[in-house]
Amino acid sequence: MLRRNQIEEGVFKILAALATYLIIAVLLFLIVVIFKQGYRALDWDMITKVPQGGYYFGGEGGILNAIIGSFYLALGATGLAFIIGLPVALFMNVFLIRHRFWLNRIRFFLDVLWGVPSIVYGAFGFTLMLFLGLRASLLAGILTVTLLIVPIMIRSIDEVLRTVPIGLLESAYALGSTRTEIAFKVFFRQALPGIVTAILLSFGRGIGDAASVLFTAGYTDYIPTSLSQPAATLPLAIFFQLSSPIPAVQERAYASAVVLTLFILIISLLARLLSSKYKEHTIK
Repeated sequence: MLRRNQIEEGVFKILAALATYLIIAVLLFLIVVIFKQGYRALDWDMITKVPQGGYYFGGEGGILNAIIGSFYLALGATGLAFIIGLPVALFMNVFLIRHRFWLNRIRFFLDVLWGVPSIVYGAFGFTLMLFLGLRASLLAGILTVTLLIVPIMIRSIDEVLRTVPIGLLESAYALGSTRTEIAFKVFFRQALPGIVTAILLSFGRGIGDAASVLFTAGYTDYIPTSLSQPAATLPLAIFFQLSSPIPAVQERAYASAVVLTLFILIISLLARLLSSKYKEHTIK
């Protein structure tokens, strides 16, 4: 029996290692292909200039409009999602902690919303945009991406808050703290590393999504100066450039993909570093 258990453990270790290395290999292959296809078109002008006349037919310019537009959209959506998501997650883990029936169903619906394809959010955002009388703009894009990442934000923070020791809640009650004080002074501080990670992961999802803003954010060769103006994004810039029959423009699409990939990698590294930094605020 012991021998059989050792064999099973060895087999599962090998399978787990193979799956891990396969994921790493796919990631490295993806990065290598993108860099190989796009490094020739990637230069300083591309990331510091907006498109000039005929850019999508091989003309001069760059993708600065898409870089700035993506950051505007992702920052606005992440900020709104955090304002909505943090109180909801705290309410679930402090006020509803003893109501398991409702708590489980709320988590189920959030998981369903998390799994809805982003193009569905784009269609819903377009309908909402028409209902509110908005045109394709940075504001409409922010609202749509907010709808997309709110379930991600809430569930990510919720999973972190679930790791907070129940003893902290009981101790705070014993000291006479109110539920609001427990939520923002105990749970928030204890879960701060995970909350920072949730924010950055939501930001990364927002900056890299194309389908949800296809009908709502619009597209422009200029940097938006107000919420009512359309905004370009990196995913849509990649899509439009890759759709061109001109090889030089297609190379620019891969170069744009390199820029977007670097942003995602930087955000992931920041999530790791900030999470480690803020662990000193938690109880070991």
